[in-house]
Amino acid sequence: MMMAPKSFSMKVLHTAPECAPLAKKGGLGDVVGALPKALHKHDIDARVLLPAWPGVLEKANALGSLNPSPLGQISVALNWRAWNAQVYEAFVNGLHLYLLDQPELFNDADIYPENINALSALPFLFLSFAPFELPSVTGWKPQFLHAHDWTTAALPAALRWHRYYSSFNGDYDTVFTIHNLAHQGLFDHTAINGWGFSPAAFSSLDMNSMEFYGQLNFMKGALLTAEAITTVSPSYSWDIQTPNGGFGLDGVVSSHKSKLRGIINGVDYDVWNPAIDPMLPSRYFPANMKGKEICRKALLDECGWAEDERPIVIFVGRLTEQKGIDIMLEGLDSLLPDSFKAVIIGSGSELYNRKVQDFAQGYPGSVHAILEFSEKKAHLAYAGGDILIMPSLFEPCGISQLIAFKYGTIPVARATGGLADTIIDADGSADGTGFLFSEYSIEEFRKALRRALSAKKVPELWERIVANAMRSDFSWDASAKAYADLYHSVMLSD
Repeated sequence: MMMAPKSFSMKVLHTAPECAPLAKKGGLGDVVGALPKALHKHDIDARVLLPAWPGVLEKANALGSLNPSPLGQISVALNWRAWNAQVYEAFVNGLHLYLLDQPELFNDADIYPENINALSALPFLFLSFAPFELPSVTGWKPQFLHAHDWTTAALPAALRWHRYYSSFNGDYDTVFTIHNLAHQGLFDHTAINGWGFSPAAFSSLDMNSMEFYGQLNFMKGALLTAEAITTVSPSYSWDIQTPNGGFGLDGVVSSHKSKLRGIINGVDYDVWNPAIDPMLPSRYFPANMKGKEICRKALLDECGWAEDERPIVIFVGRLTEQKGIDIMLEGLDSLLPDSFKAVIIGSGSELYNRKVQDFAQGYPGSVHAILEFSEKKAHLAYAGGDILIMPSLFEPCGISQLIAFKYGTIPVARATGGLADTIIDADGSADGTGFLFSEYSIEEFRKALRRALSAKKVPELWERIVANAMRSDFSWDASAKAYADLYHSVMLSD
């Protein structure tokens, strides 16, 4: 059951609320599910600490090896109460995980609460403090604690300001990764009294505290206290230093840019690869693309459509303002129903779910909406589609375009953040892998989509773009090396 023992030069614990394939809501889950595995190749023992949300233990048991008995119990004080969690050990798809079983706190299968407040934050506070207690039951102590996004931003902050955990400050180095600066973890400052932080954590007289316009800001706390900060693409690391992309924290980010590094996300090609994908009705690769036609037929069948040779345009992602849903629907509306068929997979707020549903109902023969994230249907959409649309208002990295490359599905995307870093416009280069537009507007999105549809009508041109995309290498190898180099540089600077 146990992995073969191996000697590593460094130990790193990744702490996050989601990790594919056990619990995933977005790109963060993909990163945490892939990066630790890739770090093993760089002589780093990288493990993951994850809440046992409903169904996680069962899935871990089904997909890999779950120790049926907990390693032990840890306790974290929150709101003047001791909260206890059983710690389980699991090995899933090359990942070494510790799972926190605390049904009272980790009871939301959706992971992220609809309303963020002092009460709904308790699961994430427990998760942020749990790494300090973990060695007592695992017998394994990392040198680095790697926290992800606001949900674990209290981890590096605790090493400076927590009444108890600040005593651990010399034991660990911390790395904090910003996946989306728009979500910062803002709370009424009175909450810190029950969370164990000292008064110095919040002071309107101290810019270097977690005070943020009268509120407590965990993201700011992590930016101030982590030894190193990363974002998920180079362009996004610059975007967040501007008023437009910094969401009020651009000044803080800029003042700490010396410890900021943009590292592009990778794709786990063990999961996302049409040559080996078990979820597809037929597999394919650049030298033999017949399987993509079979996948197209299966996608048409899934939508209840007959073949009429119209290109299939897909969207896979969260239905939010950030993803550009508003300009997407308006832009598609002006080109339907004759130019293409559209498949939309994802979910979001009630408002956007309803907008997409109403839109699909208006074009029953041309638009199909799946208002939930389905891993299997997402795989089929990437394989059976021709064009992926990503008209994002902002996009820290984006993983959908990287997956689409591998499946020979060509992205039409706004040139922002990681989309600008990874897509080469096909009208500007013979090495083009997609179609970009700069201005966030319906008209510019429409123009870019039209360019893609026009290219699709020229077989030789389209085949070249598809070949370029499928040859793109966005595996985790290069990104993992960048993270390994970062860990080493921090350690050498101590």
